[in-house]
Amino acid sequence: MKYSTSPTPSVTNFPRSTSPLPAPANYQPTTASAAVKRYKYLRRLFKFNQMDFEFAAWQMVYLFIAPQKVFRNFNYRKHTKSQFARDDPAFLVLLSIWLVLSTICFGLVLGLRTSEILLFVIFVVFVDFIGLGILVSTYFWYMTNKYLRRDPDGPDVEWGYAFDVHINAFFPPLALLHCFQIILYNIGILGNSGLFQLLISNSFWLASIFYYLYITFLGYSNLPIVHNARAFLLPLPVLFITFVTTLIIGWNISDTLMNFYKYRLL
Repeated sequence: MKYSTSPTPSVTNFPRSTSPLPAPANYQPTTASAAVKRYKYLRRLFKFNQMDFEFAAWQMVYLFIAPQKVFRNFNYRKHTKSQFARDDPAFLVLLSIWLVLSTICFGLVLGLRTSEILLFVIFVVFVDFIGLGILVSTYFWYMTNKYLRRDPDGPDVEWGYAFDVHINAFFPPLALLHCFQIILYNIGILGNSGLFQLLISNSFWLASIFYYLYITFLGYSNLPIVHNARAFLLPLPVLFITFVTTLIIGWNISDTLMNFYKYRLL
């Protein structure tokens, strides 16, 4: 019988990572190179019996209700496994499954044929999720190491951790825009041009981008080698102004997204 080595998730009895952690100086030094850690991660990608899907699902729930608790476990991993980044791809696998299923639902709502839905899934998974995710993670990884490290000559932020922060921050917007929003759009609540529909539609986008920025901020502020992580929250005032502007000019962002997906497949 396979026993999980991850902390047991519970609402009342939080994982061991919530206990007081040693000072940053007590972190285990990183002994493996980035290439070795990447190889081990990719090698486990198709070994589903070695993945802790229960803990990954717990993390997805807490990314909505208490995302700071998820990053406490990253600190715990640094103490025990000498790396902040995940060594278990279960979260990535579950997120990919969510994305595929929600994209199929999107395709059905858009009235796409089977071949078009397959092409749509390939676009969303390999371009929007993996391709764009690698670009965004690399950008944040580079900017953080260049401008936000406390000690420019000290340890740097792991690229794998930057990617973990991105997919953590990506999950709540995915759930809001690809699941809840598509349900409301399908029953006609978001597809109309009325003020109420416009407000609900664009509020989904406001909440999604806010979630992404806030979880990204939590991820980098969790690192003791990073300072001024509040820089990730600087776009929030611009975000709110943009939201108000879309209401004033009557721009339904959900309609724009649907049209973009339709024309993308032409």
